[in-house]
Amino acid sequence: MKKRLAFLHSINFKIGLSFILILIFTIEIIGAYFVRQLEQQNVSQFEDSVSVKVYVLNQISENLTDNDSHTRANINNTIQDFARNNSDITDIQVIDRNGTIVGTKDADKASQIGRKTLKDQVRRSINNNKKITQIYYDKSLGSSYESITPVSSPDNSNVVGAIYVRASMESVYTGINNIIVIFLTASLVAGLLGAMIAIFISRAITRPIGEMKQQAVRMAEGDYSGQVRVYSPDELGQLAMAVNDLSVKVEEATENSESERRRLDSVLTQMSDGVIATNRLGNITVINEMAREFLNKTEDEANGAQLVDILGISDHVSFDELLESPEPMIIETSDFMDDDDIEDDDDGSLILNADFSLIQRNSGFISGMVCVLHDVTEQQKIDSERRQFVSNVSHELRTPLTSISSYIDALNNGAWKDQKLAPQFLNVTAEETDRMIRMIQDLLNLSRMDQGRSKLNKELVNFNEFFSYILDRFDMMLKKEKADAKEDDKKIVKNYRIKRIFTQKDLWVEIDTDKMTQVIDNIMNNAIKYSPDGGVITCRLLETNKHIIISISDEGLGIPRKDIKKVFDRFYRVDKARSRKQGGTGLGLSISKEIVEQHKGRIWVNSAEGRGSTFYISLPFDPNETGGEWDEI
Repeated sequence: MKKRLAFLHSINFKIGLSFILILIFTIEIIGAYFVRQLEQQNVSQFEDSVSVKVYVLNQISENLTDNDSHTRANINNTIQDFARNNSDITDIQVIDRNGTIVGTKDADKASQIGRKTLKDQVRRSINNNKKITQIYYDKSLGSSYESITPVSSPDNSNVVGAIYVRASMESVYTGINNIIVIFLTASLVAGLLGAMIAIFISRAITRPIGEMKQQAVRMAEGDYSGQVRVYSPDELGQLAMAVNDLSVKVEEATENSESERRRLDSVLTQMSDGVIATNRLGNITVINEMAREFLNKTEDEANGAQLVDILGISDHVSFDELLESPEPMIIETSDFMDDDDIEDDDDGSLILNADFSLIQRNSGFISGMVCVLHDVTEQQKIDSERRQFVSNVSHELRTPLTSISSYIDALNNGAWKDQKLAPQFLNVTAEETDRMIRMIQDLLNLSRMDQGRSKLNKELVNFNEFFSYILDRFDMMLKKEKADAKEDDKKIVKNYRIKRIFTQKDLWVEIDTDKMTQVIDNIMNNAIKYSPDGGVITCRLLETNKHIIISISDEGLGIPRKDIKKVFDRFYRVDKARSRKQGGTGLGLSISKEIVEQHKGRIWVNSAEGRGSTFYISLPFDPNETGGEWDEI
């Protein structure tokens, strides 16, 4: 069974079947066209033979115009003479314009004369003055042809009647059927002869192809010893000779490829990072998955591409220069990544250390290059952050230390004797010292958070009352500053108003009250600092799905769009001169972010320059928690 199915799938069977099908389709198309034309021609000749002649129409027209008994006898004689010359005509009727039968072909149908015709088509032909013909099949009569010819008056002024003719077409279709049978018999004989010829031709073509297939199978299995027989010098013979030459060349190429594969496998086995291999022209031939991930390339994009292009270094060095001096280099993937890939992610780029080595044969010929990529992004980031941190701390401490040094020098130079200046100098020195102490304390707090040594003392509190308690403190501070300003005319107090929009539902949240107070204090102090005199600070407390949202909005100058992502960085200030003048350390928002993240929450800011800023804090909570009593402290 399998052998029979295999034969059906063989090219020998397909070629023979194709020849046979082409022959059959050709014969059938020609036969169908021939039979169709024959049928049309025979039907046309038949219609001409049974159509009413002009002289008959003229005689009947004259007789119908007279319309008396003598003329009716003439009509019968006329149509009987016409029918006598054509044996295929089975019935003829002459009908006047009123639809009355006035003459018939057969005498045994004389009783129909004087009756109204029952054929609607006769009336339609008379009324429309149009000849109507049709061919139909009846079980008792067989195939028949009908024609209804309107008869006009001698002066062609009107229609005076019609002639109905019915003729049998059995002789026409019998002749056509006989010709079809003869044609089918000839087609069958031609098909059999064509099939024999097709099988012979297909075997002559497929025999050398089958031998070449067997040789290809042996070559695939590693046996290159066989040779294909050449039957003739035609195209198949040339193909057989090419297969024999190919067998020799593939054997040589396989040995070379196996040697190269072992060498490449050895290199890849020893590498744990990204590995790229090229040919001597710099086109990539091998790239591992890690290298594709580093470079954000697919295998199709990488294979065949130039090494310097895919590494993004073509503007700085050519492949020939790499061959001459394969020195390691640092590559940043942001240099050749699309802007869309890194637009929304500042950390999306990688820093790679690329080591190059040449692939040389024993003869010294350079056949390519291997590039090994090491990801040093984290190391570079740590080094950069360390340098940035040391630079920021040094910069932040230098200003107060320089100020303290200047005032101490002034005091040593005799300013301590001045009763007005000495207290001012000492006050400035104390303020700068306090500022440095606060900065160092903040740095220690951040260090403890980074090392995971800062613990949270959580308790379940009513956040509505907790938030109100903090805002009440700021209201009390404003009242106290205003009272002090009345006693001291020189003291300037910034006026502001705190607007509260709280949900009416009590929100019970588990937090470290001291640390969360520090977060809200930091944001409120910033809102007060940067709000204009008389501004409104809007504080909202809302509930979402398993989270509470705290927002604090001011009406200040806002934050430029380019600085929004950096406001939570350590020592980062939007307006450095103004922030330092107001005593900020640049660490408050960094500490706030660390505290909120310790609570499994999130903090972010929305701002537009000139439209104020809104800081948001999202904290998780259980909507079903009702809590207990929360004592104000």
